[in-house]
Amino acid sequence: MPVTTQPAVKSDARVRSDVLSELAWDPFVRDVPATVAVTQGVVTVSGQAPSMAKHLALIDAVHRVQGVLDVVDEMTVAPSPASAKTDEDISHAVREALRWDAFLPDERIASTVSGGIVTLRGSVETWSNRLDAERVASRLSGVRGVVNRIVVEPPAADPGAIKLQIERALERRAEREARRIVVSVSNGTVTLSGAVQSWADRNAIEQTVGNSPGVRSVEDRLTVDPYL
Repeated sequence: MPVTTQPAVKSDARVRSDVLSELAWDPFVRDVPATVAVTQGVVTVSGQAPSMAKHLALIDAVHRVQGVLDVVDEMTVAPSPASAKTDEDISHAVREALRWDAFLPDERIASTVSGGIVTLRGSVETWSNRLDAERVASRLSGVRGVVNRIVVEPPAADPGAIKLQIERALERRAEREARRIVVSVSNGTVTLSGAVQSWADRNAIEQTVGNSPGVRSVEDRLTVDPYL
């Protein structure tokens, strides 16, 4: 009978060292000054990013490191004078970005920009569309933050059918992980609970769920345990 061994748990010092190495290696964030502290696998990151895109990229880079359980994000965003944009410039950029995205119903999404903060409103049919619109806006130069008030208005669907579709989709993509995930559906809201091995797994699962017809919102209660 094969014997499985659990990977050794990393010390906080090793996790911090690996996080700093990852940030120095990633070309998108290596120029962002950040302070990193680790306590029992929880990483606290502080500093100032020149754009929201770099801010999000830095947090994603931290989550990629094996041994990171959670991240406390204390980063702020302050565009440099060279990259600063007027609210009018940002508004036009948001509209063009939404219009050029082949998968987003740009005519159903409106934005308001104030002080570099983009507020999105409107309605879409899938949860993934809502998240995609936020990602599009957050990657634009000069944007300091995004407030997503887009509502999801999917076609009516039976909760049992939604649950079954999601469970089958998860099994097709990662059968072993799917066995550790509990899916519940109520009034179009999907609640996910259980444990996954990485932040990437968690993101992939939420994207899979968000693509499912009938899903209005996703409540992600998944935990990351790299030592499963």
